[in-house]
Amino acid sequence: MKLEQYSIDYGRYSISYTVVRRVRKTLEIAVEPDSTVSIAAPISASAESIAAKVRKRAPWILAQQRYFDQFNPRTPARRYVAGETHLYLGRQYRLRVTSSQDNFVKLMRGIIEIQSCHPDSREETKVMLDKWYRAKARTKFLERIEACLVRFSRPETVTPKSLALRFMPKRWGSMSGSGRLSLNLRLIQAPVYAIDYVITHELCHRIEPSHSPRYFRILKRAMNDWEKRKERLEQILA
Repeated sequence: MKLEQYSIDYGRYSISYTVVRRVRKTLEIAVEPDSTVSIAAPISASAESIAAKVRKRAPWILAQQRYFDQFNPRTPARRYVAGETHLYLGRQYRLRVTSSQDNFVKLMRGIIEIQSCHPDSREETKVMLDKWYRAKARTKFLERIEACLVRFSRPETVTPKSLALRFMPKRWGSMSGSGRLSLNLRLIQAPVYAIDYVITHELCHRIEPSHSPRYFRILKRAMNDWEKRKERLEQILA
C-alpha cells in the first residue's frame, strides 16, 4: 500500500497529511491522537481535489489537533521498575517486582505483582507484564463483544468473524471487510465503558464500512453517549 505525503498552507498554519488510495467512492479525513492527518481517498481522486478538501476542512482539522495537543505531554515511557504505576481497566496499579523460582503475575488490591526468576531485568518484567495484559485482554474483549452485540437489533449481522489483538500506534481498533475485528492491546488499560465504545464503533462498520452520515446514525442508535466515551478514552490513554 503506497502512502502519499502532502501539505497545504492555511493562514499561518501548515497542514501535513498522508493519503492512502482505496477502492471507495468518498474521501475520508481523520486526525489521529498524535495529531497526524490521514486521508483515505478514491483511487481516481487527484492531488488537487484532495488538497481542496483538506483546505475546506482545515478549521476542523486544526481544532482536532488542538484538542489532542491539550493532553501533551503524553504518558512518559514505562521503565518497568518497582513502584511505577500501570493502568488496568481504568485504574492505576503500583508495580511490585519480587524474586521467585517461577514467573507469575498476580493482581491484588492496588498492586500488580511480578514474581520473576530475574527480578532485576526490566526487559523480563516488560515481557511478563505484556503477556499478562494480552491474556487479560482476550478474555475481557470477548466478554465485552458479547455485551455490545445486544445493542443491535440483529446481532448476527454485526458479529465479527475473528478477533486479533495487537499494538496499534494510531488507532484503537479496526474492522476488515471480511469481518476481522482488530483491537489495540492498550485498551485493556481503559475502563470498560471506553472498551465498549471502541467495540461498538467497530461493530457498526459491519453495517456501514465508511464514516458516512449513515454510519454515525447507526452508532448513535447503538450508543447514544459515544462521544463522551470517546473523549474520556482519549483523556485516559493520551
